[in-house]
Amino acid sequence: MRREHPGHVPAVEHGGEPGVVVASYNVHKCVGTDGRFDPERTSRVIHEIGADVIALQEADKRFGNREGLLDLARLEREAGLTLVPVFGKAKAHGWHGNVVLFRRGMVRDVHQFRLPGLEPRGAIMTEIDLEAGGSIRIVAAHFGLLRRSRAMQARVILDIMSASSETPTLLMGDLNEWRLNDRSALALFEEAFGPLPTAVPSFPSRLPLLALDRIIANRSDIVSPVMVHDTPLARIASDHLPIKAFVRLAAADGDASSEGRGERRAA
Repeated sequence: MRREHPGHVPAVEHGGEPGVVVASYNVHKCVGTDGRFDPERTSRVIHEIGADVIALQEADKRFGNREGLLDLARLEREAGLTLVPVFGKAKAHGWHGNVVLFRRGMVRDVHQFRLPGLEPRGAIMTEIDLEAGGSIRIVAAHFGLLRRSRAMQARVILDIMSASSETPTLLMGDLNEWRLNDRSALALFEEAFGPLPTAVPSFPSRLPLLALDRIIANRSDIVSPVMVHDTPLARIASDHLPIKAFVRLAAADGDASSEGRGERRAA
């Protein structure tokens, strides 16, 4: 019954204000719920989402040379999305599988961070000058499966976001955390930035029960309610559904950073 349901994807709320659509999507190494490796299908979902900035997780192979799995040239040609470049493996798209794509803007700065924990995990922080006006800082991350690792990783990300409070900053990614009690790694973000956005179940994609994927801002006034992108194609392309939200540039523009172009570094 779930597979046959056509799905309902309402438009992202923006109230007529200027802004951009942001999204997060764990592409599951382009392996769908049918067990088939199909990067072209994954790209179609990314195109379908229609985001101006999107953070992807598991977009590279996990081992060896960590080769990127998507056709980036085709995504740029058909969806207008450009890769935020990072240092690392020559054939990888991103950093520990994390990838940021954007359109209509210019990358001002990129930093790469290794996250603590038993599993190899990382995060990308990039600042983008948007053609629509203003700047936005994106922190793209994929937290670990172990609770203790997630707590350590959340502290690192919190330091990154707090140190950059003058610029509207969004954490986007698969945080692998479904709890909202004191034992949750997300409690650290609530202490720093106030109540978190309402959880949107996105996993597993065929019958979403757990809100593993998140969009969290250091300023709650700039982000619309987060919603899940639930379509027949998205349900089969990965075990996660994408999530998306609207960032209001009118609210963010006054605090946009005026720093000059930075240099990339790996932490």
